[in-house]
Amino acid sequence: PFYNVYGGTQDNNTQGGPSRTDNIHGIRNSDWFITLFGDGHQPAVDPTNPDIVYSEWQQGNLVRYDRVSGEQVYIQPQPEAGEEAERFNWDAPILISSHDPARLYYASQRVWRSDDRGDSWTPVSGDLSHGRDRLKEPMMGRVWSFDASWDLWAMSRYGTITSLSESPLVEGLLYAGTDDGRIHVTDDGGANWRAIERLPSVADNFFVNDIKADLHDADTVYVVVDDHKSGDLSPYVYRSTNRGGTWTRISDGLPERHVVWRLVQDPVKPDLLFVGTEFGVFFTIDGGERWVKLSGGAPTIPFRDLVIQTRENDLVAATFGRGFWILDDYSPLREVSEEQLQQEAVLYPVKDTWWYLPKLTLGDFEFGGKASQGDALFMAPNPPFGAVFTYYLRDGFKTALEQRREAEKKLEKAGEDTPYPGWDALRREEIEESPAVVLTVRDEAGNVVRYVEGPIEAGFHRVAWDLRYAQSTPWKPEPAEPDYIRIPGPLAQPGTYSVSLAARVDGQLTDLGPPQSFDVIPLRQRGLTGAPPGEVTAFALRLDDLNREVTGAGAAIEALLTETAAIRETLLRSRAPQELHERARNIELVLLDLQQQLQGDETRSLYSEEGPVPISRRLEVAVLGTFRSTYGPTVTHRRSAEIAESEFEELHSRLQQIGDSDLPALRRDLDAAGVPWTPGRTVPGLE
Repeated sequence: PFYNVYGGTQDNNTQGGPSRTDNIHGIRNSDWFITLFGDGHQPAVDPTNPDIVYSEWQQGNLVRYDRVSGEQVYIQPQPEAGEEAERFNWDAPILISSHDPARLYYASQRVWRSDDRGDSWTPVSGDLSHGRDRLKEPMMGRVWSFDASWDLWAMSRYGTITSLSESPLVEGLLYAGTDDGRIHVTDDGGANWRAIERLPSVADNFFVNDIKADLHDADTVYVVVDDHKSGDLSPYVYRSTNRGGTWTRISDGLPERHVVWRLVQDPVKPDLLFVGTEFGVFFTIDGGERWVKLSGGAPTIPFRDLVIQTRENDLVAATFGRGFWILDDYSPLREVSEEQLQQEAVLYPVKDTWWYLPKLTLGDFEFGGKASQGDALFMAPNPPFGAVFTYYLRDGFKTALEQRREAEKKLEKAGEDTPYPGWDALRREEIEESPAVVLTVRDEAGNVVRYVEGPIEAGFHRVAWDLRYAQSTPWKPEPAEPDYIRIPGPLAQPGTYSVSLAARVDGQLTDLGPPQSFDVIPLRQRGLTGAPPGEVTAFALRLDDLNREVTGAGAAIEALLTETAAIRETLLRSRAPQELHERARNIELVLLDLQQQLQGDETRSLYSEEGPVPISRRLEVAVLGTFRSTYGPTVTHRRSAEIAESEFEELHSRLQQIGDSDLPALRRDLDAAGVPWTPGRTVPGLE
């Protein structure tokens, strides 16, 4: 279900690896594989057979790689008898036709075509470059001695085709760009080519970094060029709406000194374009009128290549030296408009979500660690697991203190007085509840499944729901230490859900627009049939209810034991009758007995002599047996839950007797005897 990313590393092969994995640890080194040795390059993958990958090493050495067998077939086009050797660029462009997956286009100084996946080739053009002798060309202001060119062997050849594109709408409409300032167009598959040698505002010897035929309009084409080798670092992106007859520069909104390397177009919204530059990735929603930089944690570094994974709506980027970066599901950018950004908040559609349990491939550590592999093991993070919610806040939400300080900073900057707000306003700031953004997940029947809080700052945000109900553990005054095995809340079943966006300000919850519905879909079939998903979730919710009661009772017993201990200690500092001490002690002994029934004998456990099975262990067996599986409860799990429920019902009645009768009576008598306050008793005068 997860696609592969391919790309090249200098001197370290052409490699492929998954965009995400189904294990909890992330994407490991071992998840990657090599398609070809040498300097790495961008391969092409057969869209009808993803095991067939066309890979190359420098200077156009092309192979067809079979991932199943591991075999490599050398398929570089060869000149005929009597012809000179081909000039392939270091990064020779390869293209699989969108009209026929068996048709390949490849380029040296001329364009080659194969209709049998590279077994044979036919040139469909002549030399499309200027054909200049680079040894006669000036460099740094002069022509140099032949002896100064000794290392040309390790450089790219000159007068080569660097970019190819075919219109997905018109078969045979091809574009080719070179490294020496030429673009050629043919609309008859190569029988006739038309040359373009000048573009507005750039020197004639430009280098064509990219050409892309428009995905929506047969007459539109985009070209990215640069002239940085002559010292011009300006961004040059052009659009033609008449197949290269005339060109308009659309990169004026990009920062200066941002050489552009690559352009891709959204397959749904024609005016949504992305470019990779020397310092980042930019997008435009209006065809180049305005460009906006994508940040989101990406490094400021050259982004040399971009591609859109159309099934997932992912933008995949290759950087110069910092690996691959993926913007998961950029489809909200299709919805963005100036009018929309003026709204207070926007919740975007949610894509279908895979339903599965991440595998513990490296062991049972669920806290992001590397198990026993050590820190030398590199693992790239997976995307957030579960349903991912994207929302936009125009202004964000601030506390009264933050709002006051913002206003004061403006006055301070202007050299004006900052007025004293008054004690009442300061008090309101002190006791104010911090604002929050709350995403509410509901099932198809409208029942609340989970509340998820998100960032409150202005801008775009993403928050993931892990497809589980909330944990039902009791409140503790201090954050609990993570258990060796973390038991999450029950896993929700596949189906249709909805999410709504709201803001909580001053304790008041306000909706921020209509909800969005989404589907949760099983990723895979189980090895064994098991129970239906609805039954699995129903049993998990049953255990969760029991866990809430059992852990709550345990916390309550601890609180009551604290109370009885405080009573006994306080009685020593009072003149009350000693029979109150005896009553407190008797209650304490009953509580200790109930605690042992609930949680077991701690002393015996230390000696591995457990004795009677406590209720918590019965519950633990049912939970441990099912929480990391979608198989459903076995007979053993059901029986453990039944025993736990039965024994807890009896324990609950005894605990209720203490809470409803024994302790209230003791508290009243303590008050009557003038015993100082202890936990659990009411404040004097507030009875």
